[in-house]
Amino acid sequence: MPYNLRNRSFLRELDFTPSEWRFLLGLAADLKVAKYTGTEVPHLGGRTIALLSETAATRTRWAFEVAAYDQGAHVTSLDPDGSRLGQWEPVADTARALGRCYDGVAYRGSTHDHVERLADHAGVPVWNGRSDEWDPTQSLCDMLTMRDHGHRPDTDLAFAFCGDARSGTGNSLLVAGAMLGMDVRMVAPKARWNSDHVVRQARRLADLTGARITQADDVVAGVHGVDFVCTDGWLPPGEPPDRALERVDLLRPYRVSMDVLRATGNAHVKFMHPLPAHHDPVDALEVTDEVFQSPNSIVFEQAENRLHTVKAVLVATLGG
Repeated sequence: MPYNLRNRSFLRELDFTPSEWRFLLGLAADLKVAKYTGTEVPHLGGRTIALLSETAATRTRWAFEVAAYDQGAHVTSLDPDGSRLGQWEPVADTARALGRCYDGVAYRGSTHDHVERLADHAGVPVWNGRSDEWDPTQSLCDMLTMRDHGHRPDTDLAFAFCGDARSGTGNSLLVAGAMLGMDVRMVAPKARWNSDHVVRQARRLADLTGARITQADDVVAGVHGVDFVCTDGWLPPGEPPDRALERVDLLRPYRVSMDVLRATGNAHVKFMHPLPAHHDPVDALEVTDEVFQSPNSIVFEQAENRLHTVKAVLVATLGG
């Protein structure tokens, strides 16, 4: 059944119920088919959207800009030098001004508090394109990609996230998988497991949806039997070099290699990554070049799905 999500902000998965989450995924799938068949109907004519980027944004920017263009909206993109969020004036003041000029605001940055303040004061929908705590447009994209390749009900699908589970990507995948009742494995060193607060929220959802949630520090045991192996970059933008080196050393045993894919016991297992990926053949970080270039890799289909799921969020919260 349809859900009225108009004028709602989208800062993290928990802003929506599992039923609303499934509605967004269904809408994204419909919009994807419409784009492929040339039957897409614009719902955002005359709308204006501001895209604020505090950190480098390529695919996030592309997804929002193309989604808006396809749906008839106009976008103003401000890169890190142009946004200066919280530097020249309080974030709340920027939000109030943006809300007088734009119908919606997309944000990508390093501080989740900034996107929360934007949503509190803008008076228009605010969408989180990625923060240090959550990455909901990416996890929505990832769930659509799993549906495209899983060929089974959500509740029969299993995925493992290998790497820094405490990252925004890790938090979002854990909660998104719980919302759909999936078998979710967060495979990481214990120091980088999701925080207790995030795990509690995911387990509350699992009580409703039947999801199975596992935290593991053993890679072989953690990935056994999964349909998808996911990871993300190990070097967050702006992190000091000494902390980056410490993080890489901690996460190195969780690099996704062909041995990790074989450990799943699933010859058809798929590899996923939100990109950009550090897969240099000589100095790979989170994934080896062999895995990245293999037939198991569906990272570019995943990247395309970001467009369709962002479009679904825009249409659902701003259309009409």
